[in-house]
Amino acid sequence: MILSGLEINARIGKDIGIDPYHPSQLNPNSYNLRLHHELVVYTDPVLDMKLENQTSKLTIPSSGLELVPGKLYLGRTIEHTRTDSLVPMLEGRSSIGRLGMFVHVTAGFGDVGFNGYWTLEIFVVQPLIVYPGVEICQIYFHHIDGDYNPYKSGKYQDNQGIQPSKLYQDFK
Repeated sequence: MILSGLEINARIGKDIGIDPYHPSQLNPNSYNLRLHHELVVYTDPVLDMKLENQTSKLTIPSSGLELVPGKLYLGRTIEHTRTDSLVPMLEGRSSIGRLGMFVHVTAGFGDVGFNGYWTLEIFVVQPLIVYPGVEICQIYFHHIDGDYNPYKSGKYQDNQGIQPSKLYQDFK
């Protein structure tokens, strides 16, 4: 079952944390998250799952930054989120999708207990100018049924920014 927007609002500061939180970003059954001004791109011409691939940072100026097709951009949300007993899910906003922008290539599913910023896997189908602070995606919350072990010590828990893939750690 998905929480309503009113229920999300009622649980802020309890089993849902969103910081900063602005009621104007609340929807009927989700909450809009905004794009931070930093992006990360991989600089290696070929990525290797067993290696820590090299990256560089980009800054989105207030005048906007043109994203190009065929390149993966890693971004993050301005908002830091936390859930104690709910499963967080992330989806791109329909207005963003209608511009040909994918906000998460495969990783829209969060773990109960996640605490951190959401890394966005951004891809565009045609050149698109993006701006910092735009409401780019929405988070929504599911109840979890049965006993569970919360996500407490994973690779991406308690992150402080954009997280490139850490899959290479699984090979060690």
